[in-house]
Amino acid sequence: MALWLGGKWRATALSLHAPSSWRRSFRSDAALEAITRAAEEKVPNVVLYNYPSFSGAFSALFAHLFHSRLSLPCLILPFSSVEPLRVEDFYVEGLDKCYLLDFVGLKGFASKLSQQSMCEVIAFDHRKSALPQINCSEDLRVTFNVNLEKSSSIAAYEYFSNKLANMMSFDVKATNLLNSEDRDRVETVLKYIEDADLHRWSITEIKAFRIGLGEWRSKLNCITNPYMYKQLLEISSADVVAKGNLYISSRQIAANKLLDKLFKVRLGRGFYGECLGVRADGNSDLSDEIGKQLSLKSATAGLRPIGAVIYMQRNNLKMCLRSTDSATDTSEVAKAYGGGGCPSSSSFIIRMDEYNQWRSVNM
Repeated sequence: MALWLGGKWRATALSLHAPSSWRRSFRSDAALEAITRAAEEKVPNVVLYNYPSFSGAFSALFAHLFHSRLSLPCLILPFSSVEPLRVEDFYVEGLDKCYLLDFVGLKGFASKLSQQSMCEVIAFDHRKSALPQINCSEDLRVTFNVNLEKSSSIAAYEYFSNKLANMMSFDVKATNLLNSEDRDRVETVLKYIEDADLHRWSITEIKAFRIGLGEWRSKLNCITNPYMYKQLLEISSADVVAKGNLYISSRQIAANKLLDKLFKVRLGRGFYGECLGVRADGNSDLSDEIGKQLSLKSATAGLRPIGAVIYMQRNNLKMCLRSTDSATDTSEVAKAYGGGGCPSSSSFIIRMDEYNQWRSVNM
């Protein structure tokens, strides 16, 4: 990665070819060394962003752009709950501000960080789980920006944009966090991310967007990927949706080939009614798509609206049940046979002799 110090980028030991041990641990030697260098340089601003969250990564992008425009020294690091950085890691003399982007940390983390470093802590989150932190904190140097109606990335975007505008009001061109070429593209991506973050699912192509965006998740660590900011700026929602739709289409084509070989299944030897099923050996990753299609076909055929997808998993025969009918509970069958799940999706291991009793010879 690079550290923005004294108005220019200074290369650190962090690179795209960092040792694998750095990639596995987020409280790594690389991160701790970066903090040590920041302490030596008396860097006044530290940014920690939620990893591997897209809201966290985009928030880090906006923090990066803000500090770059003003030539302010700033250290940016990913913060993972798998092995989080600790309060005691931040003995940074002269630390003025610490931003927590798309997370607030464990109970008391922000307050302890503020008290130890004598700095201002500004946190952004959009989750209900962050609300107790606001109620328990009495530290005046800690500000929680928690808005359940706005994603962290949009809140951070607005915050750093407004802050830049206030500080650079004499220069109209410099007041924009994003240039005109990037602004519309990035803001559209933020709307998609917010739709998923807040579980609204109101955008028609949100499923395709989430699938298409998935390949970017491995690039959201600024320690191992020094090009993260540039790559985030270049993401196009149209391209992401197109890639997601292509993936969905390819999986549906593969699922349709198996749907030609369906048969009737007597659930629990008929105790739980009958539905349509298919063997999907070697295609277990398609069980959700196949099961939902079978659920619809079963209902059309006058059977229970359940799809049964059966395949070998190692040395066991596994049956996955799916339903698109909200009044149908597939888990009652799964639980009766030692499995589990939720009403619309469940699974269990079934003995071959028992399975043979379930498979109907007649359609």
